[in-house]
Amino acid sequence: MIIDLPSTTTSQVNRKMVELRERGGAVALGRVLTLVIVDDDGEHLEAHIDAANEASREHPCRVIVLARGSRTAAARIDAQIRVGGDAGASEVIILRLYGPLASQGQSAVIPLLLPDAPIVAWWPSSGPKVPSQDPIGELAQRRITDSAAERNPIRALGARRKAYVPGDTDLAWTRLTNWRAQLVAALDLPPYEKVSAATVTGEADSPSTELLAGWLAEYLKVPVRRVKTTTAQGIVSVALERRSGAIELHRPDGKIGTLMQPGQPTRRIALHRRNTKDCLIEELRRLDPDEIFEASLQGLDKLASGAAKKAPAKKPAKSKAGA
Repeated sequence: MIIDLPSTTTSQVNRKMVELRERGGAVALGRVLTLVIVDDDGEHLEAHIDAANEASREHPCRVIVLARGSRTAAARIDAQIRVGGDAGASEVIILRLYGPLASQGQSAVIPLLLPDAPIVAWWPSSGPKVPSQDPIGELAQRRITDSAAERNPIRALGARRKAYVPGDTDLAWTRLTNWRAQLVAALDLPPYEKVSAATVTGEADSPSTELLAGWLAEYLKVPVRRVKTTTAQGIVSVALERRSGAIELHRPDGKIGTLMQPGQPTRRIALHRRNTKDCLIEELRRLDPDEIFEASLQGLDKLASGAAKKAPAKKPAKSKAGA
């Protein structure tokens, strides 16, 4: 069910939500959190709402979407309420804010928050420089950004590192879960030798590649080279040097990885680039600070200085790919 409320107020939206709950029997207490999505009112908005709907099937929640419209328009709020089959296992409230109200998202959100429920803020496109100091970020226990969606992903990741406070996370980190699992599993196989050096190769503007290198530098305590390439998107390969030979995980096509290590047969592994829905579902599973993500951000300072190799002088296509 979709209900449009043009030129409305948050109090009218709240009354409509209560009316729907009483008429349809939807129980707000069945929601485990409030997910606030902050984005511009553009063509990608529906894709982000769909991702939240899919995530709500595992984490029933109220989704509040702040869609910032034209700043030069007259001040008004156009609201839309989605429940039932149009909202997954959630209640979706879309607030399109125009004029001066486009920068007043916090005052629009507060009346619609579920009582005594955790709040998660998600900026699927361009996020604030300091998420914890953003008006919406101040309300949230968890703050999710996506450096890969920024105009300059590497610069955005650097800003996240400097501004990090417990509760911050980034989908560029979540896209690494399968890579990290495969590398840890490979190190659990004989021969049990210490890693002496590592090389991480990936797209020049891939923040996930940077974070993977930072993670290895922080936890292996070895020199890590970050090699840049234009031949593929996201992470391409990881090599962990050991005395008996290197462990190599190579994924040139963004789908299938090849794991090679001494004394073991070569294995092909499913390493598809994760979509936004899967990453969001994973992030909503925890509301406590992610200490490993914090350590990996700090590990960015430990990457071997000047060790990166530039790809051939072929101008790369602009990409916002993550992992």
